[in-house]
Amino acid sequence: MDEERNEGEISPGLAATLEALILVASEPVTLAQLSRASEAPEAACEAALVELESRYSDPAFGIEIAALAGGYRFVTKAGHHRAVGRFAEDTFDVRLSPAALETLAIVAYQQPISRRRVSAIRGVNSDAVVRMLAVKGYIHPVGRENSAGSAVLFATSPLFLERLGLSSLAGLPALAEFEPSVEVAESIEAALREEA
Repeated sequence: MDEERNEGEISPGLAATLEALILVASEPVTLAQLSRASEAPEAACEAALVELESRYSDPAFGIEIAALAGGYRFVTKAGHHRAVGRFAEDTFDVRLSPAALETLAIVAYQQPISRRRVSAIRGVNSDAVVRMLAVKGYIHPVGRENSAGSAVLFATSPLFLERLGLSSLAGLPALAEFEPSVEVAESIEAALREEA
């Protein structure tokens, strides 16, 4: 690499190199990883990424570069999601069961959380679902409880953020948006009391 090049200057071909790196990566690539692999300063990589983002903003392209899960990745543009969704349904079995989605939501909002706590919230044994979500890579172990038994604690993974199109957990909708109104909660409680 040319030592006399300014820190933020884009070398010829740097944008193309970053494009190739992002394309072959199996998960979002961080700025530090792009800098190391391209042997270019992070400032130059940032400038090249801006150049790429501008290039892919052209409607002639069906993809764009997105900042996801702490890194960069190619994603399809929103205008093509229906076609991509139809293709995916025909090609892959990627749907999660309602139990898996419920468990994943619990982990996302309560992390770090143990299997035992997930089961208590769901009201059913969730060990198999937690194992399946870990195998699929949506959650991963992040430590152990500081209590008797030292249960494994799980949290969502970068793949979870990537699949939801989020750069961080702060992008999750607030739980308050899903809470029933006071009237609805009271009517549910009344109905449950009548059944008991």
